Amino acid sequence: MIVCIAEKPSVARDIARILGANSSHDGYMEGNGYQVTWTFGHLCTLKEPGDYTQAWKPWALTQLPMIPQRFGIKLINDKGIEKQFKIIEGLMQKADGIVNCGDAGQEGELIQRWVMQKAKATCPVKRLWISSMTDEAIKEGFASLKDQGDYQPLYLAGLSRAIGDWLLGMNATRLYTLKYGQNRQVLSIGRVQTPTLALIVNRQKEIENFKPEPYWVLATVYRDTTFTATKGKFTSQEEGEKAFATIEGKPFEVTKVEKKEGKEQPPQLYDLTSLQVDCNRKFGYSAEMTLNLIQSLYEKKYTTYPRVDTQYLSDDIYPKCPQTLNGLYQTKFDGVQPYAEFIKPIGGKTLKKTKRVFDTSKVTDHHAIIPTGVVPQNLTDLERKVFDLVARRFIAVFLPDCKFSTTTVLGEVKGDETVEFKVTGKEILDPGWRVVQGKVQKETEGDEKPQQDDEGLRVGELDSGMERTLPTFVKGESGDHKPTLTEKWTTPPAYYNEASLLRAMETAGKFVEDETLRAAMKENGIGRPSSRAGIIETLFKRHYIKRERKRLIATPTGIELIDLIREELLKSCELTGIWEKKLRDIEHQKYDAQQFIEELKQQVTEIVNEVMTDSTNRRVTVLSDADLKKVKSPKAEAAPKPKATRKTKAAKQQEAAPHAQAGGIKEGDVCPVCGQGHIIKGKTAYGCSRWKEGCTFRAPLE
Repeated sequence: MIVCIAEKPSVARDIARILGANSSHDGYMEGNGYQVTWTFGHLCTLKEPGDYTQAWKPWALTQLPMIPQRFGIKLINDKGIEKQFKIIEGLMQKADGIVNCGDAGQEGELIQRWVMQKAKATCPVKRLWISSMTDEAIKEGFASLKDQGDYQPLYLAGLSRAIGDWLLGMNATRLYTLKYGQNRQVLSIGRVQTPTLALIVNRQKEIENFKPEPYWVLATVYRDTTFTATKGKFTSQEEGEKAFATIEGKPFEVTKVEKKEGKEQPPQLYDLTSLQVDCNRKFGYSAEMTLNLIQSLYEKKYTTYPRVDTQYLSDDIYPKCPQTLNGLYQTKFDGVQPYAEFIKPIGGKTLKKTKRVFDTSKVTDHHAIIPTGVVPQNLTDLERKVFDLVARRFIAVFLPDCKFSTTTVLGEVKGDETVEFKVTGKEILDPGWRVVQGKVQKETEGDEKPQQDDEGLRVGELDSGMERTLPTFVKGESGDHKPTLTEKWTTPPAYYNEASLLRAMETAGKFVEDETLRAAMKENGIGRPSSRAGIIETLFKRHYIKRERKRLIATPTGIELIDLIREELLKSCELTGIWEKKLRDIEHQKYDAQQFIEELKQQVTEIVNEVMTDSTNRRVTVLSDADLKKVKSPKAEAAPKPKATRKTKAAKQQEAAPHAQAGGIKEGDVCPVCGQGHIIKGKTAYGCSRWKEGCTFRAPLE
């Protein structure tokens, strides 16, 4: 009899159905020579300190560091788990062979290996390794079972991770709790959670300590188009005033008109982190919620394995893509086929294949998250939104590049010295893959604001689906213009939200938007894609951070804990990233697991010795649930109200009329006061879109 063991009952039922094991028993299915059983996630865990020696049961500084000579495992103390394990143990001890059907990843390997070790299984073991739960994938997987030995490095990496987390977490948590805690408060320290908390605390301190500084921007409006001086910002008002005086009353001349056409490739497919980032930005979903939703879609067979950190597909997936697209073509939500119009133009044709999408060398255990081609049924609204992102991203990679043109116009005003100005416009010539994006989702409140350059053009404007078309300019033309000198103030960095924190964890604290660079830095990220959501939730549960809208705010407890920790090892993203790299190297047989553990034992011993020498009597604030509600985000020093924009006399005279009546004014026009914003319509009056920046234009509705 062959025993197959899956990670949860729902997966076991699917496997049993495919294998013909249709007879139900308590804790397993049987038939056709197979017995299919299951775990409930982790059934076993590493032993606790008190299981090794009675001396480690009570918390005492004198017993630190706790370093077992040999680590052991035990069953989790739960009646349901104990009952299921006895069933598994009985099956395995009589089995002729075992098929490990656990999740195809590091944690899934560890879960099932521990169960087999605890059950003292001695028969040969094979490994089912699949990336989706469709019937076809399960059948293919069983037709090409792997030898368990092929996955020994994966197991060693998972085991090293678990032991490392035990050594650091058990010792450092007891150390800091006994040394700095009060009122029975536990100060939880973790290999990943503490550096993540440090990121949030350090950003918050940057904001608190930020000192706004003024700068001045020289611009001019020529033919209803705002040009900005190419000199950039003026750091002193005198400098700006001097440049303003130089050009006031002198004609503006266009010196160069340049038009370039460009292409924009489709975005890469989703890995787990990029999907979590998009769901947080677009829908406000937490990282944990997105993980649960995409895991549910995977288990329902609608998307592939989700806990991945690659955005590529292996080349063997390419022949299956037409079938997947066909499934999306047939997909209906509320009687509407949302993807049919995008798939129809490429149906029946040879699909585009690029190294940006298909690259076997960039795929290890699993490929990027894509639809399986199974037509989804009965999705919740939350699941549908996540599935829609994955589906549209998949379709987009087979569509043509987006073609756009960039127009750059240079001009100058000659006075005592020549001042050069510039404006840039973008126009989409052929949307290509962008048609699949549909209406651009407005970012939810609390997102980081898009940067804006001083030409008034939003950075990433093409990415947000917006265009800015310029009038036709001709080299050599000249005419009157309205120069302005505007005072502005530097702004503090944005608070972390879950999207930006996930990116920071992925790149070990370094912000990298370029996808290629991000991929290169993933080797040194902190945590695994599948664990980052749980780490963030742990920080909430420990009262180290709280949410304020979408902002992540460090509490006094979190701030004081990070301030207490002098050991860089505990709070440095870079060092923790290097640990992650070593764990991956163990998985790829490039680093010795025993060496990793020995290094960690030495580091833990050094941490304990250093903290024990602290003779201060510092304590960390204890926060109740009621106290937590009172915690507010600290305010950065506010910039003074900008002074009135310097304008020419003619411009000032023209301002009077718009304030009196709205004749001839319509939404979307360039603002007649600042020349940079556009007219927006309120309930009682017209105003300028740049009212927050200090523009005073206002005209009552007719």
